[in-house]
Amino acid sequence: MSDQKQCVPVRTTHADVLLASVGERGVLCDFYNEDAADIYRDILHDDSWEAREYAARIRPASGPVLELGAGTGRLTFPLLSLGREITALELSSAMRAILGRRLTDAPASLRDRCTVVHGDMSAFALGKRFGTVVISPGTINLIGASDRPGLYASVRDHLEPGGQFLLGVPDAEAVKSETLRSQEFSGASGRRYVLHARLIPAEEISEVTIYPADETADPFVVCTSRIWVLNTDQIARELGQAGFDVIERTPLAFDGGRHQDVLLVATSEGDPS
Repeated sequence: MSDQKQCVPVRTTHADVLLASVGERGVLCDFYNEDAADIYRDILHDDSWEAREYAARIRPASGPVLELGAGTGRLTFPLLSLGREITALELSSAMRAILGRRLTDAPASLRDRCTVVHGDMSAFALGKRFGTVVISPGTINLIGASDRPGLYASVRDHLEPGGQFLLGVPDAEAVKSETLRSQEFSGASGRRYVLHARLIPAEEISEVTIYPADETADPFVVCTSRIWVLNTDQIARELGQAGFDVIERTPLAFDGGRHQDVLLVATSEGDPS
């Protein structure tokens, strides 16, 4: 789920404190580069429930699906398992490497229906059109305001007439309700991590730091990222300005209903819904 233009680590205040405390064991990395790739895969599990919500809105005869910011395949593999043909666009070489290895290990029935391409989702040209373009929840938050118009224009250029753009937008109010948040959680491997997030209200940005819960870990890998805090109305407004009609807004609740994303379904203006 990444499309960072440059995998340059963000120097968060919390990361600096951690690195000072662990000395030479400390490694600072962007969440989407090679040093963090295994951690990313451990933390972000494939979500078949989320994929079913997307798949339910993909028309049966709409043909191949273009997934933007595919990451390591969190949405890709569940959609493949549901019978879709996917072109997975991803900028990060580390993420593409993991996705490629996963496809190599997958059954041919899945592997043969997926094409991985290198590209920046805010400006891409693949020379073909798709019935559906999808972005998993949270991925659009990696793109700043100056780059989102390029995303919308690229999507329009790649949609078939009558095609649909499906994108998930995290609940901004849940993020804004906690200026500072720290929580411990488990990865798929059973390893424990700490997520520390600091909201910068003036910039509408959240700085995220993820690191091992085990203070003796060697190396002690500190992953950082910066995400834009967006809300559904804002993205719907931007889509309208870019020539889309938002025809559906569906809540995607998780964490026991404490938080929720919103799945937006949009078509180009003038296309049949």
